[in-house]
Amino acid sequence: MLSIRRNFFAYLDELTIITILLPYSYHQGESNRFLLKKDGSFVSLSIEAKEKFADFVKYICKVPSKLEIGKFYEIVDEYKGITDLQIGAVIRTKEFDDLFYYDGFLGVGYSLEQCDFSLWAPTAQRVKLILQDPLKPVKERIEIDMERGDKGVWKTTVNERLENYYYSYLVLINLEWRESVDPYAVAVNANGLTGAIVDLKKTKIIKPSLPPLSHTVDSIVYETHIRDFTIHANSGAKNKGKYLGVSELHTQTKSGELTGLSYVKDLGVTHIEFLPVHDFEEVDELAEQKKYNWGYNPTHYNVPDGSYSLHPNNPYTRIYELKSMIQSVQKEGLRVILDVVYNHVYKKEESPFEKIVPGYFFRYDKFGVPSNGTGVGNDIASERLMVRKYIVNSVSFWLEQYQIDGLRFDLMGILDITTMKEIKKICDKYDSNFLIIGEGWNLPTTIPEKERAIIKNQKHLPAIAQFNDQFRDKIKGSTFQLNHIGFALGGNESKVEELLSGSIGLLQANQGLFTEPNQTVNYVESHDNHTLWDKIEICFPFEKEEIKQKKHRLATTLVLLSQGIPFLNSGQEFFRTKKGVENSYQSPDEINQLDWDRMVLYKKNVEFIKNVIQLRKDNGAFRLQSSADIRAHIRIKRIDRSFIEYQLINVKKYGQWETIIVYINANTNSVKTSIPDGEWKCLMDDMSIYSNNHPSVRQQIELQPFSVAIIAYK
Repeated sequence: MLSIRRNFFAYLDELTIITILLPYSYHQGESNRFLLKKDGSFVSLSIEAKEKFADFVKYICKVPSKLEIGKFYEIVDEYKGITDLQIGAVIRTKEFDDLFYYDGFLGVGYSLEQCDFSLWAPTAQRVKLILQDPLKPVKERIEIDMERGDKGVWKTTVNERLENYYYSYLVLINLEWRESVDPYAVAVNANGLTGAIVDLKKTKIIKPSLPPLSHTVDSIVYETHIRDFTIHANSGAKNKGKYLGVSELHTQTKSGELTGLSYVKDLGVTHIEFLPVHDFEEVDELAEQKKYNWGYNPTHYNVPDGSYSLHPNNPYTRIYELKSMIQSVQKEGLRVILDVVYNHVYKKEESPFEKIVPGYFFRYDKFGVPSNGTGVGNDIASERLMVRKYIVNSVSFWLEQYQIDGLRFDLMGILDITTMKEIKKICDKYDSNFLIIGEGWNLPTTIPEKERAIIKNQKHLPAIAQFNDQFRDKIKGSTFQLNHIGFALGGNESKVEELLSGSIGLLQANQGLFTEPNQTVNYVESHDNHTLWDKIEICFPFEKEEIKQKKHRLATTLVLLSQGIPFLNSGQEFFRTKKGVENSYQSPDEINQLDWDRMVLYKKNVEFIKNVIQLRKDNGAFRLQSSADIRAHIRIKRIDRSFIEYQLINVKKYGQWETIIVYINANTNSVKTSIPDGEWKCLMDDMSIYSNNHPSVRQQIELQPFSVAIIAYK
């Protein structure tokens, strides 16, 4: 069967439709008759259409009855030329989805006595399980034929203890044998060359209890990268750049200042979001210091990446170290968010998805060209039933095994609404406080816009928070027009008041970007693009250092005092710089590392941000839970292009103050403003924040350039 010579090409595009391509080099591309051959018998095909192209003639043919996926067929033409029938666009039809959706277990079912293997490969003609004892030479690996069952699922049971064995699958599709790692693998060897069989019960860790959150708007997210977090020479960590480095407590700089996890706890945030930890490409796990990568090159979605492990070739070690890291963060009262990349794979052709079920897991346009909304050459087709099942199963796996507290969806706009709603349902069952945030950018993928999990469709995604790019660009300045400056940097931006009040349409009913405040992630800096400090440096090269710091501080303060969910990039509180590098996804450590010496240098600013965080936590009025509450309690107006008065009224039930007024001055000069009658107490004045012993204020206050003042009345 494997020695067949293809005189021409034939593809099954629907269960009764075959597309045949005859090159002009073969009988000038002409044939008047085609036969379908199966098991020695022949069936005539009816030619429904014929179209000439530059290199071949295309024939659309119809089969009298539906063909069976996974069976071997051949096509014979009038000249007795022959070719095999390959799987074509049929794999992307609704009929295929309905026929082969499987709701059972896939992967390896492990026990001491046996292992059950299940693989979804409906278009395969044969499948073999490959087993390898890691202590024996590769040439001694074992091949076991698997049996095809319902819904295209291939199964076999091995009645032996296979713990620590490596395994993979050999799949025969379109006359080609392909070897692949199991898409459902939960462990691999170094660099993910093969799957590994482990007993996950041995890696179980008890999740510590966490301080309660009454609502997701109580969250304050702090984003970081495993390697960046401790790799700096003065981080004080022993296991620099590793999972276990994150776990270390009470690390200090040489001058005795806290670093790492203890530092973040002291800062006062509620969540740490880690850039991708699932297995990714472009960093050699056995020589991880030679190359850097953020991790947005996914390969094995259910496996911890080995570059952050002390022993990447030990499948158990990398699992245990990541679980231990997550537990260590939670023991400090902080929640863990993992960044996940279910929108694309590193290389489509080399992914387990494509090797095992080619053409199914990715989107294509009407011409058969891969969709490229992600910009990396492939978009995962989350709307297909078995792709959705995979993503939902994967999320469930991370919830159950790694006991995380939140997910950040990279390029969430590539995914479909139904998939995200299923994910939300599962996460809510697991933890009512579970936080889902995502990038709801509207990207040019091939599903209809109305089906995309984008900001425009936020009404269909309640309680899923989305990164608010309008907040980012109007407060800081455009990310894509480098010299454009936002409100906090002195620019003349409109609708800033809406952004500060949760982007729910406070001033213009039904015109909000979001429906509820827990849908907006407010930020001015993340791992992507220039840091806020670098943008300020570029936009104001001749500005005084003090003024640049004031602009930076104002932007960060507005993130923390706005309604919604605040998000900080690690190091933002000490003016993090990447030395002007905009896209540092593979830049060296000297660009990406958290510079703990810089933290010491700008300790005064760190303390200020820490106090603003505490101010937010102490006053529920800065984190109102619904759009109705915002409309009831917020009055906000623009005094002039650079001055805003932001009132929180009748808010005694959210804290100790009946009324809070926030004055925001984004002018280059100090500004005096009258305040309402009575004796007011000052909560903030430029760099001073008062948690008690509040100074009294009457008649008027004066705001420094690029600063915030807050007064309150009981």
